Amino acid sequence: MKVSAKLKNLRIAPRKVRLTSDLIRGLDVAEALAQLEIHVKRTNPFMKKLLMSAISNGENNFGLDKNNLYVIDVIVDSGSTLKRWMPKAYGRAGEILKRTSKIELILEERVEGKGRKSKEEMEKEKAKREEERKKAEKAAAKEAEEGEKNGKEAAKKETKMVKSAETKESKKAENKGGIASKIFRRKSM
Repeated sequence: MKVSAKLKNLRIAPRKVRLTSDLIRGLDVAEALAQLEIHVKRTNPFMKKLLMSAISNGENNFGLDKNNLYVIDVIVDSGSTLKRWMPKAYGRAGEILKRTSKIELILEERVEGKGRKSKEEMEKEKAKREEERKKAEKAAAKEAEEGEKNGKEAAKKETKMVKSAETKESKKAENKGGIASKIFRRKSM
């Protein structure tokens, strides 16, 4: 079974993206990830993210085993081109083409059906994930309620502290006199 993932409008020229795509074409998923980690190219983080997305698509949508997957093909096409210009001699303008890429990564199983999950197993996993998500939402709601209660109490304390600080400052200003008041007055003139 083939699984794919697409990336559009990557702001790197297709010519440069093809260097990375040629590197991982035909490799097992684990080997491809290792190659992307080792080699230093600007495209590698994007290609790694795309590969992980394709693996997740295979596992979640079709119940495939990621150890049985390999990269069958990586298709790199040119996307839209941003056209800019640069001033040149004698009032001319030189065109600059900022190219973008479209990448489609296709994975396939090495051995057909090996390690694949049945529909019943996939449904059980989905139900389990749904229950965990609901529990997490309830816990977050509880924390938010407790935070609001604590927040109201903290806000009351803060307002009391601000009021007391303001009264202290006003008392200090009233107590100032003599030479100090003349100095500060002079600076503000």
